[in-house]
Amino acid sequence: METTQPKQFLTLSGELILIRTIRCFLEYSSNITVNVVLSADHIESARKHILSSFPDVPLNQLFFTIGGDSRQQSVQNGLLALPKEINTVLVHDGARPLLSPDIIDRCLKGISLHDAVIAAVPVKDTLKRVDEKRITDTVDRSNLWQAQTPQGMRRDLLEKAYAHAAATGFTGTDEASLLEHAGVTITVVEGSEHNIKITRPGDLTIAEGLLRRGEPAVKIGHGFDAHRLIEGRKLILGGVEIPYRLGLDGHSDADVLIHALIDALLGALGAGDIGRHFPDTDATYKNIDSRRLLEKTMALAKDNNMHLGNADLTLVCQQPKLVNFLEKMRKNLAQACQTQLKNINIKATTTEKMGYTGRGEGICAHAVVILIQI
Repeated sequence: METTQPKQFLTLSGELILIRTIRCFLEYSSNITVNVVLSADHIESARKHILSSFPDVPLNQLFFTIGGDSRQQSVQNGLLALPKEINTVLVHDGARPLLSPDIIDRCLKGISLHDAVIAAVPVKDTLKRVDEKRITDTVDRSNLWQAQTPQGMRRDLLEKAYAHAAATGFTGTDEASLLEHAGVTITVVEGSEHNIKITRPGDLTIAEGLLRRGEPAVKIGHGFDAHRLIEGRKLILGGVEIPYRLGLDGHSDADVLIHALIDALLGALGAGDIGRHFPDTDATYKNIDSRRLLEKTMALAKDNNMHLGNADLTLVCQQPKLVNFLEKMRKNLAQACQTQLKNINIKATTTEKMGYTGRGEGICAHAVVILIQI
């Protein structure tokens, strides 16, 4: 995991770690306000991406603040930006995406009883004090706990701690150390071994494994798409150009077969639809070969540790006749999906001249896929 990119912007099972972390709080309660504190270099790009991931969350429940040169300064900036009516504060690392509702609940209940708390877990390994790689003694771990986040407190106590730190020139390693320095008593609430921070090589692999626990090994998705036939366009189906006087209308190449397959894949992943990932308002996708979009979708599946088991697709088209092109379509889709040809099945049928496909006004396609956990 060697990277200069902040850890919270790495991808975990196809989604930014930071977005997973934010979701922990937004799904816990609609009464929680989330202030995302980020560096000036990343805040604008992150804001756009995060807001698009939570389109239904009110702007006053999710907002953004520019951080400082240290954790201490960044948290203070976030504290100063909070609405005045907020009296309880939880500070959480953006790179801890596996936070459970139970931990949030314990922190909030702990604050109501004790004013200031941190989530933590007992140290379970033997600890050694070392000088230049030589052990000097063994540390008694019986009263040692490993601090996590959230670290929660009454707002006025954290404000007091920051004022005292400024007056004494103190720099803490976390919010608890600031509170300690100001003489505030802090209580530990139970965290979790699963509440890991993505920091070291291997942490992403551990987090992936924890996310996959209990998830089904097989996921099924269904997709459907339809496009109108018009003059002046090429007819592209399954990546094959079909000789015909009409073509399908659309922002991309309007390959209705591949679009149905993409929607089926996204459905199996629980990742929305083709319009969300490849909007027709984006010039990037103007007249694009839909096979490129399919390849991007399969990359998303791979990020989610899934690969294609099989796909069964049906084209509904009165004219032209497609039987001679189906094998080439299968080969194109198998190549884009990085799977064996036997895993792709394509059928072509008509509606016996009924409806818009029967009248030759358009073509539609259905797709069903099975994704299998890697």
